[in-house]
Amino acid sequence: MSDREALIVGPDGRARCSWVGDDELYRKYHDDEWGNPLRGDHRLFEKIMLEAFQAGLSWITILRRREGIREAFDQFDASTIADYGDDDVARLLDDPRIIRNRLKVSAAITNAKATLALTENAPGALDALLWSFAPPARHERLRTFTEVPAITPESTAMSKALKAHGFRFVGPTTMYALMQSAGMVDDHLEGCWSVA
Repeated sequence: MSDREALIVGPDGRARCSWVGDDELYRKYHDDEWGNPLRGDHRLFEKIMLEAFQAGLSWITILRRREGIREAFDQFDASTIADYGDDDVARLLDDPRIIRNRLKVSAAITNAKATLALTENAPGALDALLWSFAPPARHERLRTFTEVPAITPESTAMSKALKAHGFRFVGPTTMYALMQSAGMVDDHLEGCWSVA
């Protein structure tokens, strides 16, 4: 991608990272969420779940289904999801609002149990664990998407730590996407209006 293609000007006249394209939902996500610091066990557990469902798919697919996934998975309540049994799995696999992949549904339940094990007696532990891998802020903003990594030493270490706690579908690429979306790294390109 050339430098000129790194940004796109929206109908409001603002230059944005070009992955937004002309999709209003993507534009809102870019402007209001992506790269903004996200804190709290519950909100970060939701991010882990959504990123796991996204694996192998486009993020817009998840954004379009996020409310349905939220409803189907009891508002991402880890204690409720951890108690899901065979009937819940069957219900979820029959629900067109979510990504109906048995391995991902199973991983959601496993990840809820891992979240509870981590946070039940230590509220804030998931938040602290994830944010412990946030790298120092870059001194210079990236100019093109070819400069944006897919995997970093920090996302690899985060993946390894989560797997040690029993999490699944948390590979290094997936965890770098989480780091971007949760604001642990800021990959808005030079010239993007949202750059502070």
